[in-house]
Amino acid sequence: MFQASCIHPSPEALLVPGVLVCSFLPSLGCSVVLVRTWGEVMPRAHANLSCPCPESQPTTSDETVVAGGTVVLKCQVEDPDDSSLQWSNPAQQTLYFGEKRALRDNRIQLERSTPNELTISISDVVLSDEGEYTCSIFTMPVRTAKALVTVLGIPQKPQIFGHEQPIDEEKIARLTCRSSGSKPAAQLRWKKGNKELTDEGTEVVEDPNGKTFTVSSRVEFRVTKEDNEAEVTCTVDHESLQNSERSTTQKLQVHYKPTAKIEPHPQYPREGEKLQLQCDGQGNPIPQEFLWEKEGSDAPLQLSSDSVLIFPFLNKSDSGTYVCTATSSMGSVVAKYNLDVSDASPVPSTSSTYHAVIGGVVAVIVFLLLSLLIVLGHYLIRHKGMCIRHGETVTSRHRQNTAEVMCE
Repeated sequence: MFQASCIHPSPEALLVPGVLVCSFLPSLGCSVVLVRTWGEVMPRAHANLSCPCPESQPTTSDETVVAGGTVVLKCQVEDPDDSSLQWSNPAQQTLYFGEKRALRDNRIQLERSTPNELTISISDVVLSDEGEYTCSIFTMPVRTAKALVTVLGIPQKPQIFGHEQPIDEEKIARLTCRSSGSKPAAQLRWKKGNKELTDEGTEVVEDPNGKTFTVSSRVEFRVTKEDNEAEVTCTVDHESLQNSERSTTQKLQVHYKPTAKIEPHPQYPREGEKLQLQCDGQGNPIPQEFLWEKEGSDAPLQLSSDSVLIFPFLNKSDSGTYVCTATSSMGSVVAKYNLDVSDASPVPSTSSTYHAVIGGVVAVIVFLLLSLLIVLGHYLIRHKGMCIRHGETVTSRHRQNTAEVMCE
């Protein structure tokens, strides 16, 4: 379509009857007119000729706002031609006419009012505020500009379903994540620990208000005992969250078969001491029943929830192989311990080692002393024999002069 500039008519433009002129007339505004006779014009529609007046056309822009936020609507015009600007809502209710409030809604405030601009704001935006807002300038004819306000619905925190009951190992876990209130529909994603999970499908349902959506996503995977206490996270992604994320994390509870081992206390039992055998049962759930038996014996020793078998005074007859059967709802497991009292040799302690060293030193000293006594005794016996050989002379001399008695 051909567009002509808006001009004020000149005598030359109105000289030729039958000519179409794009003109601005106070009574007609900017429009296409037909010259009938000199100085006489009348409006004339023409399919291939439009006559906009850019300087008098208001301009606006579309806006997107998150529910609960504030949207600012700005309308500008280059040449107001002594006319006022006006904002109206999608229901065609006037909000502001110039600087004058027209609708009693305290959420709507005047931000700026000049001959060339009318700017208003709407706070605490709700979903029903969405739609086309109109800025008008009351020239001849009235000119308008539309501003589409899009309100984003914030998705609710997602919820995970299907984890309420424990899952047996090697079974399939089926979890569902659901989030309502998003507009447009949100996206959901899954993680188990740090590993991304691929969903089995997503369902989008319109909420009763007809404006927002509820999104559901499902995942399925086989669990093992290592998945017990593993964290599964569902995260909702949506443009209204403004680069943040909203997520929910749940821990898996996986039931698996028990394990058991027997621990002696003390570790090196000795005859005459007190001994406790601890049947350490692990699993989910933890074993609650413990059966103690001794191989070769017909009757069980103990059946209770107590995992400890006690020997108040250990003797050699207690030697043998002891069996603990730990039982939970997931099954039973057997642990064995071989007790040999007669051959038990405790690991020397620091004090016993010290005493052994002292005993060894004493033994060496006694040995040396005995050796010295033996050598000394042998020496004395030899000298006594020499004296006996000269016994008579010595005795005679001794009787004569004791000072002279010597045995050389």
